[in-house]
Parts: sequence; structure tokens; C-alpha cells
Amino acid sequence: MSATITQQSHGHVSLLDPSEQLRPEPVYSGKLQREFRNFEEDSEDPIKERVRKTYEEMHTNQTVEFVKSRMRDWLRFNKFKMTVKDALLKLNDLVDESDPDTNMPNIIHAFQTAESIREKHPDLDWFHFTGLIHDLGKVMAFYGEPQWAVVGDTFPVGCAWGDSIVYRATSFDNNPDGKDSRYNTKYGMYKPKCGISNLMMSWGHDEYLYRLLVHNKSKLPKEALAIIRFHSFYPWHAGGDYMHFCTPKDLEMLKWVVEFNKFDLYTKSGAVPDIEKLWPYYEKLIDKYLPGVIEW
Repeated sequence: MSATITQQSHGHVSLLDPSEQLRPEPVYSGKLQREFRNFEEDSEDPIKERVRKTYEEMHTNQTVEFVKSRMRDWLRFNKFKMTVKDALLKLNDLVDESDPDTNMPNIIHAFQTAESIREKHPDLDWFHFTGLIHDLGKVMAFYGEPQWAVVGDTFPVGCAWGDSIVYRATSFDNNPDGKDSRYNTKYGMYKPKCGISNLMMSWGHDEYLYRLLVHNKSKLPKEALAIIRFHSFYPWHAGGDYMHFCTPKDLEMLKWVVEFNKFDLYTKSGAVPDIEKLWPYYEKLIDKYLPGVIEW
């Protein structure tokens, strides 16, 4: 057997070590790696059908004009005022309708993510805090936004949709931007290598929380802001799409997004953390990075 084989993926040829194919598949929190992010369609399975419908609505309605309208509405930050802790507690009442991996309230996922990062990166408290708050933008679901405009994988609007987007084959059929010559080409309304941060992303909790952190002058580093803004951008950080927009700076930030993803995704079926016991540590981080009552 030759030492390497080639595989074609998203237009790139990569070299694979056959021994990698023979290693046991990683197990995270009692589930095989391939069992996460299962987007198979099954009309008889209520969770799979819920997920499919959420994405179908998202991919039909997330247009350039829709995103502009939500930014005009939400980025005034005049909806309410609340501490980070109160926002986290609010997530106790939210179950993400786009997520095939968990039916647990989002606050549990927040602490699972933060604690798994803390275990592997004990000296990076900003990373722990990022894990804790990464989904806080989902509070929009309590203030009139449908879940398809809050949760789920994100993608740029204003250019051709990436091949690796979930349900890509048919879910965009009724999105009018697909018939608009300004938006339906590879680069659409953008320029090559313009930078991932210059793309207009589909509206959801990532973009909203990123903008909120900047507005409220959080003390988080740029790596944390990139994680917050793009952790749901699976077609980029997991699918390899949209690389034609990347700059060298984007590729540096991508390393952090990919590192974060391990803790975001593969903790969802783990044990429920003792949240009351953990609050004192995380309250210190809130006071350090995003203290007091903030504008939402």
C-alpha cells in the first residue's frame, strides 16, 4: 500500500495517510464523531424534521435586503438592558430548533463549552469566557425574531451559496437572491480576497453578539471576537468554502475558530455541569471582560 493517497475536496487535492483511516473514530461524550451534525432528512423523526424546516425557512428568507433590515433594527441596541448573567439565565428557557445534537436548554451548553475549554486551556481565561457567552445572541428569540433568523449555521449573503451548506441542494430554491445577477455569482457584490470580516453574513446570533460586544466595549481580544462572529460559519471553518475571500489575517483567525469548534460541538451530549458551583468563577470573568448592565 502506498504511503499516501489523494482526495479531491472542494477543489483542493490533499494528501491522506492511510493509517489515519484505520484509527478508531474519535468518541466525544459517548458519541462517535460522525454522529454529530447529522442532517439526514426523515419526515418521521420530529427532531430531524424540525431542523430541516428551520433551515428551509432560513435559506428562503435570508437575503441581502433581509439582513440589512435586521441590522437596522437590532444594531441600535435599544431593545433592553441586562447583565451577562441575566442573559445567560434567560437562555435556560431556549432550545435551539436548528440543532440536531441536543434538546438541552442553551445555558447548559454554555457551561459545557466553557468548562471543556477551561480543562484544555487553563491559562486562557478569555477563551473560557468566550465559551460561556458565545451563544448569548440567541436572546433575540425572546424579542420577536423567529429562530431561523437567530440560530443555525451562517453563510454570506450577496454571493453564490457554498456547496457545503446544509440542505444546499434544494433549500435555496425560493430565495430571490439566487435569481439576482448582483448576488448569484462566485464573488457577487464582493471582491476577491476582500476579507471574511467584510462579508455580509446571514443574520443570526453570531453577528449580533459580535456587534454587541464592540458596542459595549468588551475587553475581549480580537481572537475572541472572531470566534464569536464566525463560530456558526460551518461552510467556511468546516466545509472549506469561501476561501477565495480570505486574507492571511483571516487564516490566522480561522485557527482559533476551528479550535473553539471542538469544544462547541463535541460537548453537547456530555454530563450536565454544576452551574451553581461554577458561577463564582465565571462571575469574575464577567466582571473582567463585560461587566455591569449592558445595552442589547
